[in-house]
Amino acid sequence: MIILAGTVRVPPENIERARPNLEAMVKATRAEPGCIAYAFSFDVLEPGLMRIFEIYENMPALEAHWGSPHMAAWRACMPGLGIGDRNMTKYEISGSEKV
Repeated sequence: MIILAGTVRVPPENIERARPNLEAMVKATRAEPGCIAYAFSFDVLEPGLMRIFEIYENMPALEAHWGSPHMAAWRACMPGLGIGDRNMTKYEISGSEKV
């Protein structure tokens, strides 16, 4: 199982303009084979800080996500919306359990 967790910054004045791109990315990614969870959320205390959390069954599923058309569209729209300061970490785990 692969977990990606991190942040990007979206200028607060561009959040509403970015929302259709964000929604399209989340919907398309959640429909991918091997995607267990995919979420974008804005930090309550830090305007413009967007948290990203992703879970994939395995590395091939993540690699397919990286090569998807919706990922290319997302990367293409980021500069025009001022989205940057990307900080992501990949975790490889062998299992999980509910607590």
